[in-house]
Amino acid sequence: MSSILQDIKHMLGRPEDETVFDQDIMIHINAAFGTLTQLGVGPTVGFAITGPDEEWSAYTTDPRLSSVKTYVYLKTRLAFDPPDTGFQLTAMQDQIQEHEYRLNVVADYG
Repeated sequence: MSSILQDIKHMLGRPEDETVFDQDIMIHINAAFGTLTQLGVGPTVGFAITGPDEEWSAYTTDPRLSSVKTYVYLKTRLAFDPPDTGFQLTAMQDQIQEHEYRLNVVADYG
């Protein structure tokens, strides 16, 4: 598997060797994981990253939860680098809601 922080940075368009925003990005990543915990997704004790060493496999290896990566990216992007237009914002929020619903269904019936 791969680093959660590095994957999210890549999806945000940030270079891997640029660390100036790592703390900000990690705060938003951890907030997304907190929301997932409240939805009943992932480890029951919660999950947080502290740097580039935590990998997705530490969160889950369940292939039914593969959209967690997209969800964490969308939540992080929305907080760290929100879209410029209302249309883009609405589309992103709709995607987030759909992922929350689907992940919650998997957690409820898993």
